[in-house]
Amino acid sequence: MNNFIRLTQKLIIASQLLCLLSCVNVARAQQPNNSKRVVIPYGTDNYIAYDLQTGLYTVYKHKQGAFLNISATLKLNDKTISSKDYPTRTYTKTNITDGFGKGVKYVIILSGNKLNPIKQVFYSYPDHEYFLTQIEATGKGLASNSITPVAGNIPAIGGDARSVFVPFDNDTFIRYDAKPFVEPFTNMSAEVGAVYDNTTRNGFIAGSVEHEVWKTGIRTTAKTDSGNTISVWAGYTEESVTRDNIAHGTVTGDVIKSPKILVGYFNDWRTGMEEYARANRIAEPPFVFNWTKPTPVGWNSWGVMQEKLTYEKATKVADFFADSLSAFRTGNTAFIDLDSYWDFMLKGGLEGDYSKLKEFADYCKSKGLQPGVYWAPFTDWGWKDGPDRKVQGSNYTYGQIWTKVGNGYHDIDGARAVDPTHPGTLQHIDLVIGKLKECGFKMIKIDFLGHATAESTHFYDPAVTTGMQAYRKGMEYLVSKLGNQMLIYAAISPSLASGRYVHTRRIACDAFKSIKDTQYTLNSLTYGWWQTYLYNYVDADHVVLNDESEGANRARMLSAMITGSFITGDDFSVHGQWSARAIKWYQNPEILKVIQNGKAFKPVEGNTGENASEMFTQKIGKSIYIAVFNYGNDKKQVKLNRVGLPAPASAYKIRELLHDHGGMLTGLQVNGVDAALYKLDLNQ
Repeated sequence: MNNFIRLTQKLIIASQLLCLLSCVNVARAQQPNNSKRVVIPYGTDNYIAYDLQTGLYTVYKHKQGAFLNISATLKLNDKTISSKDYPTRTYTKTNITDGFGKGVKYVIILSGNKLNPIKQVFYSYPDHEYFLTQIEATGKGLASNSITPVAGNIPAIGGDARSVFVPFDNDTFIRYDAKPFVEPFTNMSAEVGAVYDNTTRNGFIAGSVEHEVWKTGIRTTAKTDSGNTISVWAGYTEESVTRDNIAHGTVTGDVIKSPKILVGYFNDWRTGMEEYARANRIAEPPFVFNWTKPTPVGWNSWGVMQEKLTYEKATKVADFFADSLSAFRTGNTAFIDLDSYWDFMLKGGLEGDYSKLKEFADYCKSKGLQPGVYWAPFTDWGWKDGPDRKVQGSNYTYGQIWTKVGNGYHDIDGARAVDPTHPGTLQHIDLVIGKLKECGFKMIKIDFLGHATAESTHFYDPAVTTGMQAYRKGMEYLVSKLGNQMLIYAAISPSLASGRYVHTRRIACDAFKSIKDTQYTLNSLTYGWWQTYLYNYVDADHVVLNDESEGANRARMLSAMITGSFITGDDFSVHGQWSARAIKWYQNPEILKVIQNGKAFKPVEGNTGENASEMFTQKIGKSIYIAVFNYGNDKKQVKLNRVGLPAPASAYKIRELLHDHGGMLTGLQVNGVDAALYKLDLNQ
């Protein structure tokens, strides 16, 4: 090891002299195979020890093994190759500066044995408690639909061990699930995996930070005798998760790369997930323009009106916002968003007369409000009427643009997917988006985006061979056509891959008014709150008060407040208890202050399985906010021992904001089917 250090020091000094001569800020070292180990430091007291003789590496945190005996495998031209199969391994080391900051890129070059050479690439940064790794294969005419950049062991986990199932999207009322990590057990998660002890919160995080080519799955397995395993697999498809019923598409070329994978062990798994979300936004910067305006608030017609939407009802809602909810604003405005069935206002279909729709948009603006609209650009809802129907805005038929899957098509949610690369699909986008922009809309809710990620046996564009490549092509085209005129909100959509294309994303599937809706939405917040650092905003769907109890109303309202943007959904064209409560609650300055912050609260617990944490926290300014939910019927005591307050309870003054009363930090209670929001400030 001393010889290795001395040699490395000499090489670094030599490279520094070369840099001075050539004015190139790059340090590079070539290490022969007979030096047994490459040490790759990152973060604070973390390092990777790569064994050049075996092709295995172990990741250490504070000198303790965290990820053990890690290898990589890939299927290349129908042959499976492992990093352990190569006889020769050398490496290079290069200083880098990128979106993650200053770091060092290590490239392990594996060759020999008549195998295609591959590279294991490591990106390490002193300011991040994780590293990134990637596999790259080079050669002529390569093809692969499966790469596993990370596969190995993790140590035994004590306490309340959990492995989280993270869904690929938010369709079909799917739920996150923090499953007990107790042998025998296997969990498959989409794009990112987390294994942790909920008691100490120490946890392992691994996941893809790139989503433009591959779908990625993380398999975690609990075994006896410290045999726990983790593997990160690019090429993952599963009908119940990614919605695909065929294998992942094949990537071809002379260079094939896996997605970059983030790997880290964190003192608090929640911090690790937040860092993972931020890393996604760095690795794949937004294609859409950045939203710099305040947190979106407003109304959407799907909450109650649904197919009964009319021009008259929608304008009455605008009147209600202007006359009775005038203080429910951020940035002096709110959005009035028409969901599905706005086409009832057209004459002659999508190629016809939009004058009534424009009249609605103009009416909203006259009231100081922003008009919004809805569309599902990659779906055909009329597919049962046959393939010969004309795609409006084009000379193609729907049968020509349907996404081809084997001998059939991709159907889900009652809609058939259309090929995001087909000119008929793109010309249809030209027509509809062009008309909506001409009407003057300032917001669009785009839905069923998962239809555009389907793997296909044949896309129209021959350069596109995977579902995620198709998603990128379709979404980039759509966003380019939208320009910078509208706030872009994604409803049903891929959780990670949509970060490049939209400003705000609904965190779960549809939610309406009941305490069950609240708990369902908060399941996604409990295990997906970290997406608040991937998107400008995440959203809890339209808040419906309707005829529910006051406690259920408070809980549903609070679920939106602590998620991000705040969109209401009641039928405000008529008066009822919902409108009276909205007038009282939605204009409360303390509630608006939380909404204006716009960032999701963090869960206190991560051991609720398919259910939700009862407690969430956030610091806004100098104040600490604690949101508490009671999903059951009986009154519950509030225990704050797991919140992690930085000062003793006696140091705080407390105010409950939803019921508007003061109190002490001890003896707190929340009624059944109700919620409370506590604001804590240090005593002066």
